[in-house]
Amino acid sequence: MAEEYKQGIVNRLKSIEGHVRGVQRMVDQDEYCIDIINQNLAVQRALEKVNRLILERHLQTCVNTAIQGDDPAERERIIAEILNVFEATTKM
Repeated sequence: MAEEYKQGIVNRLKSIEGHVRGVQRMVDQDEYCIDIINQNLAVQRALEKVNRLILERHLQTCVNTAIQGDDPAERERIIAEILNVFEATTKM
């Protein structure tokens, strides 16, 4: 993963970490439940965005290389890997 791209992901994760700490404070301070849920949903959306960015990069690099490569087993492995990710997201 390119360093600039990786740093962008790390920065997003640090921001999410701060938001999670904020949610924890809200719980500790007995904030209104719906406000806590809304903040949790914002954290989930932010994590989903990180996953989309990582998957996009994976498709552009690793998957592209495997598809263009000469190893059919590697192509099958990478396709199965992506299918497993999609399957995991539908189980939520």
